[in-house]
This record gives sequence, structure tokens and C-alpha cells, in this order.
Amino acid sequence: TVVFDKTGTLTTGHFQVSSMEADTVSSQRLLSILLTLEEKSTHPVAQAVTRYALQEGAGRIGVTHLQEYPGYGLEGVIEGKNVLVGNIRLLTDRGIIVPAGISERVATVVVCAIAGKYAGHLLLSDTLKADAVEAIGRLKQLHIDNIQLLSGDKKEIVAIFAKTLGIRHARGGLLPEDKAAYLEKLNAEAGVSAAFVGDGMNDAPVLALSDVGIAMGADAAIESADVVIQTDQPSKVATAISIGRATRRIVKQNIAGAIGVKSLILIAGACGFVTLWAAVFADVGVALLAVLNSVRILS
Repeated sequence: TVVFDKTGTLTTGHFQVSSMEADTVSSQRLLSILLTLEEKSTHPVAQAVTRYALQEGAGRIGVTHLQEYPGYGLEGVIEGKNVLVGNIRLLTDRGIIVPAGISERVATVVVCAIAGKYAGHLLLSDTLKADAVEAIGRLKQLHIDNIQLLSGDKKEIVAIFAKTLGIRHARGGLLPEDKAAYLEKLNAEAGVSAAFVGDGMNDAPVLALSDVGIAMGADAAIESADVVIQTDQPSKVATAISIGRATRRIVKQNIAGAIGVKSLILIAGACGFVTLWAAVFADVGVALLAVLNSVRILS
């Protein structure tokens, strides 16, 4: 089973703001608040909001008591007022009412609340990486049919990406701890070996829990991953699996060949049919053949 994270792994993670709506404050004031909080985060959505706010000429405001909640958003105090910026769940968990139509949008939504009241929102969109479809196709060619997609993004968005990619099992609206719990459940199933592929954004715990953690070059993920893909190409997952399978075949061939030849020479030697040179071949020659056989992996 190969389980993919979505944002930054199968998608580019370079979000673009498609629209903005301010409610209780002006658009410029909303952008300044968003910039002040979001620029403190390394999440792709936060970085996209920061880029947009700077492009629109927003200025920074002083903030205190800044706190980031992975999978939710950020909280801070600006000019004495508590400010929340993040996904809809962050606001609803605090009992803040968000207009119903916003949650129905098929887009990534960043909402803002000031002093316990909804203040406005941004809509963002993401795109698949150039080789994302190829990545899934190559895994299926390797007879890996159980491919899954996990994401903290909205379920409707995850479903659209999953359909485009040809992935039947997809789950959205997951927090980092939800992903970890799901991987633990998957690992507990008999006969299942689960590989998780992530870009490192909140993925480190899940990478550590999976049978094989595959990181796509992110520093946080490298520490807990078993395999590191140094490029930003999800299609390299299939390449890594192919290399792993070929390596295992060659290891088995080397073990069987070495033990087989040595056993034959040993039996022949016991019967008095082996010369010194045959014994040398059984030792050094077999080792050389194993090395030459292993070199085939380079092709």
C-alpha cells in the first residue's frame, strides 16, 4: 500500500489566491492582518497568502502572543484584539459563526476572525505536479493497486484530485494526528506493508509510523524518513520501488549462487576431486561474481 500526502507531494503546493472577501474590516486592513500572522508560518497556504498580501501592498502590524496550531492555523493578538487566521474548523471550534456559503466552496479557504467575529476570507487553488498522473500510473504498472491519498484539505477538493489521478481511496479534512492514527490502523492490518510519501509539512510523525517513510527532500521529514527523494518528482517513488525490488532479486541470486557453488566444491573436495585452484575460485571467484552481478543494478 502506498499512501500519498496531497499538498506539496502530488500537487505543486504553490497556491494562488483566486478571490478575497472582507466583511467587518476593509480589504486592505484584512490583508495587513493576514500578512502579519501568515508570514510567520512555513505552510504552503500561509506562504501563498503572504505573497498575495505583499503584491497588494499590505503593511505589517505589531502582533503579540502568536501561536500556530498545525492543521488549523494561527492565533495572535493585534492591537489588543484576539485574531484567528486559518481554516474554517479553527473558527468553528472556537464557536465563531462562518457564513454557510463559504464552507461549500470547492477551494482552499483561509478565514479570519477578529475579536470572536468573522472578518473575511480568501479562496486559493492548487495544481497537480507535472508528473503526478504518471507517478500513479507507474505504481499501478508495478502491480501496486492499493494507492491512497490523505490530506488536511477539504474533502471535496481531495475527491476532485483523487479522481483526476485515478486514486480510489482518498480522505480529506485530516489533521496530522488523524493521518498518524490512520497509518497505525493500516499497519495493524494483516499482510499490509504501508509506505507513506510526504513533503515534510507536518508529515514527520506519519513518516516515522509507516513501514516505509518516503520524504521528498524536506528537512523536517528527512530526519524520520527511510527513503529520501532528492527531486520534487513523485514519479521517483516508482523508481525507488523498482530499485528496491531489483536489489532484493540480486541479493537472493548472490546468496543462492555463493552457497550453491561453495557447497558443490565442498562436497567435491571431500570426495577428492577438487584442486587448490577450484578452492580459490569457490572463495575469491564467487565473491567476484557476486560483485559483478550486483553491478547490474546500475542499468
